[in-house]
Formats: sequence, structure tokens, C-alpha cells
Amino acid sequence: MPTKKDPRLERAGVSGYNKPKRTPNHPKKSHVVVAKEGDTIKTIRFGEQGAKTAGKPKSGESEAMKKKRASFKARHGKNISKGKMSAAYWA
Repeated sequence: MPTKKDPRLERAGVSGYNKPKRTPNHPKKSHVVVAKEGDTIKTIRFGEQGAKTAGKPKSGESEAMKKKRASFKARHGKNISKGKMSAAYWA
């Protein structure tokens, strides 16, 4: 059985499933990921282009940024808990 690369991976330009990648030329969304959970595969675009709060907490991060991040998690907790198939999980 030949292992053919999924065309969704190539179209999104990512190296593999569940590997997020920046999309600097996309008009609205900053990142893309081809999420895979079991047999379900879905291309998800997420993140606001030019957002300053994206990613993991940085060392020396200001209190305001920490509060902003906490607010996002509180606001989107239900969506984040849906797992890998939701954009909020990746954001």
C-alpha cells in the first residue's frame, strides 16, 4: 500500500498533522494547522493577523499581557476544551 501524502497538508504547506504554521500573507488569519484526531482531518485557520498576545507566555511579560491571556482563556474555555478540532485550542 503506497503512503500518499494528504493533499490537505501540501495545500496548507505544513510539515505534518497537528503542526501549526504561520501564514504571513493570509489577509485575516495568522496561522494554519491541519488537525487530526482519530480518522477526522480538518484544516483550521486561527489567530488574528498582527496580534500582540499570540503564543506562549514570554519571560518578563507585563501584568496587562498576563491578564489579557487569562481573559482569552476564560472567555473561550468551552471552545478550548473541545480539543484539537477547534481553532481556540490552537490559538
